[in-house]
Amino acid sequence: MADRSQFMAEVVNKKVEDRSYVDGMLIGLDALPDKRSLNFRARTMPLEDSALLALDGAWRKWSSDWAERTNLAGHTAPVRAVAFSPDGKHVLTGSLDKTARLWDAATGAAVATLAGHTSSVWAVAFSPDGKRILTGSDDNTARLWDAATGATVATLAGHMDAVTAVAFSPDGKRVLTGSDDNTARLWDAVTGAAVATLAGHTGPVNAVAFSPDGKRVLTGSDDNAARLWEPATGDAVATLAGDTDAVTAVAFSPDGTRVLTGSRDNTARLWDAATGAAVATLAGHTSAVAAVAFLPDGKRVLTGSLDTTARLWDAATGAAVATLAGHTAQSMPSHSRPTASSFSPARRTTRRGCGTR
Repeated sequence: MADRSQFMAEVVNKKVEDRSYVDGMLIGLDALPDKRSLNFRARTMPLEDSALLALDGAWRKWSSDWAERTNLAGHTAPVRAVAFSPDGKHVLTGSLDKTARLWDAATGAAVATLAGHTSSVWAVAFSPDGKRILTGSDDNTARLWDAATGATVATLAGHMDAVTAVAFSPDGKRVLTGSDDNTARLWDAVTGAAVATLAGHTGPVNAVAFSPDGKRVLTGSDDNAARLWEPATGDAVATLAGDTDAVTAVAFSPDGTRVLTGSRDNTARLWDAATGAAVATLAGHTSAVAAVAFLPDGKRVLTGSLDTTARLWDAATGAAVATLAGHTAQSMPSHSRPTASSFSPARRTTRRGCGTR
């Protein structure tokens, strides 16, 4: 924790003018409402004609010729997380300034500031109906908020270290959090009451996801493994072991039959969601894989890496299909940590994240 705080202090107070250093912190890929764009931490790479740019706490929407269209400025420290509302009308950001902010996606106007956390906000998510917001923070809590008013609905207290990954169940009735305390926890999304603690990992939990039907939970950890869990009981179903470094990103296929993980060992892996058996290793990146996602038809997967490229792969064979290059960034410090990634509800593009320990 001290290493992460020290590093972020250097970024905010000392290194801000060094654009390549700050920009090298790949904060995430998330879907724009136009469903066509890859969004990177600093330098964008549009799939067609737009993308979202995060730079020094400001988010910018650009056209393919880099013309500025919308600037979401207001955070006073770097933006750590981003998500679009299910209807694409709002953008949610989480920042090292201890707040989350809600913005009008069309105009860039600030809608609400979600203040209440006492430390950095590392993860954000919308409920499936868009009525609730979930945030995870370095203050060891997660919070549920009313998306219409910005008021706190519940504080989810129980983790013993930073909450760095959050997710809603597909039906919106449960909340899942992952923490540096080596556990994931399930909560009631209405009351905020604790439902179950998923204990078994021996390192921080970096990424969490629900299966499309909500019957399985997936976690990825610094212990070099991912785990599948039964959310009704909190029991572990399978351990996905094979990576040689931390698992930093996880995702289910649209039909729930496959699991995709990304690792700090520079690979992504496909697994059978029923048995936990390894299906394929996606090798080619030259640095940590910070983001993973399936395309909507489940036939392709997308990975994003700190090597400043994104890659497309065949989900059946694991064969490389394309490399999307064009980003520039310096190498991250050894204590940097990519965290979560996911598709937006439109399931056309992804978000990826990285932080520091």
